[in-house]
Amino acid sequence: MKWYFDAWRKYGKFSGRSRRKAYWMFFLFDMIFYVVFFFIDSMMGSEEEVLGSLYTLVTIIPYFAVGVRRMHDTGHSGWWIIVPIANLVFPFFDSEQGENKYGPNPKTAY
Repeated sequence: MKWYFDAWRKYGKFSGRSRRKAYWMFFLFDMIFYVVFFFIDSMMGSEEEVLGSLYTLVTIIPYFAVGVRRMHDTGHSGWWIIVPIANLVFPFFDSEQGENKYGPNPKTAY
């Protein structure tokens, strides 16, 4: 949960770098919460998925922010987040060693 809340603390921060673990843990907890909200919506008989939709709207900015920082960590521009194949492949890459043009390696900060 630490990594999930770390992404929320950096809400809207598109500069810097995020390590692989931070990205994937945010993704994991995001999916868990979405499934829980979807389940609650279905239990309430709501066909519009109100809670799931609201949760998606609230989390879209931190999701893109952590994704852009993850792209920076691999040494790529944050704009690669909008390219579907790159968005699926680059987050698996390890961090660039040492400092790159986006900042210091986040692995050394933890």
